[in-house]
Amino acid sequence: MDEQQRYEDARKRVEEIKGFYMHLVAYVVINAFLFVLNVLTSPGNYWFFWPLLGWGVGLALHALTTFGGVWGKSWEERKIRELMEKDGHPGGGKA
Repeated sequence: MDEQQRYEDARKRVEEIKGFYMHLVAYVVINAFLFVLNVLTSPGNYWFFWPLLGWGVGLALHALTTFGGVWGKSWEERKIRELMEKDGHPGGGKA
């Protein structure tokens, strides 16, 4: 892999991480606002919990895709190398 390709891969990775943290900040700020709104308008009925939970699932999936796990880039790269090795391309490099 040449230096330019490594730079592009690193730049894309930084953008993915930055996107996740922007999502996290929006989640915290907006859900804090919804909590305050809920307490001020209907203190006996805690509806803020539902958007918190629903959006939290989306945020958790975003974290998994960004930082690894079943849906992450590292899984994709491992699977590509595995399939290439199975097809007779040792090391997973380009044929």
